[in-house]
Amino acid sequence: MAFLNIHDRSVAYRLLGAEANPLVMLAHPLGMSQAVWDDMLPALLPRYRVVTWDLPGHGASQAWGEGVITPADLAAEALALANHAGAGRFHFVGTSIGGVVGQQLVSKHGEQLLSATLTNTGAVIGNAELWNTRAGRVREEGLAAMSEEIVPRWFAPACFEAEPALKTGWCTQMGRGDDESYALLCEMLGRDTFTGKLSGKGVKVQLFGGSEDMATPPATLEALAAECDGAPLEIFVDVGHVPSVEVPGLFAEKLLNVIDQA
Repeated sequence: MAFLNIHDRSVAYRLLGAEANPLVMLAHPLGMSQAVWDDMLPALLPRYRVVTWDLPGHGASQAWGEGVITPADLAAEALALANHAGAGRFHFVGTSIGGVVGQQLVSKHGEQLLSATLTNTGAVIGNAELWNTRAGRVREEGLAAMSEEIVPRWFAPACFEAEPALKTGWCTQMGRGDDESYALLCEMLGRDTFTGKLSGKGVKVQLFGGSEDMATPPATLEALAAECDGAPLEIFVDVGHVPSVEVPGLFAEKLLNVIDQA
């Protein structure tokens, strides 16, 4: 892992693979870290160069500091990392809030995208009341206290049964995050949506979701597909909110099909 100073903040990232290969950028969900992509890297690295990074106050990235966070701020970090990797154009893959970063790139920086694969996300995710309530609770109770409530929403029940340590592990990871950065990101999700902003951008978009996803159910992905000019959508059966963790082999296979053809 390495660190890059972007707009006076230290951002933790990994740049892996041969420099000559096309770049793929992988953006993780809210409350998690770039480690969600680990089990997919062996499939990607023989053919692609890969960047993963931690969102503000997540993993090893520095907390945000003062002021609101916008999708444009998060996209600026992705673009800075792509520039650092020497890539004028790249494939983008984002899950959940990572998919929101991807929507910002599609909306405003489509000329730099070879493709955009957005999973378990939406042009609108939940509603402002839900996110503002969560932001308030995080500030009062802390991520460590709330992780036991939030983490089970990420995974299909069968995934927990197969890997009993999964919940404890991700609760530990989430609890180490910065409360204020997480709260600011919650407020962003309640405030900034992409309705009417994704049509006619000329970007190859592929959508994936999970049949057991409570946070962004299939209907949310269907609405996003409509916003993206009828972008293809595939729903993984018996999968929750984080396919890169639940079915990394299947997701890697599907993703390679998308980016190989782009």
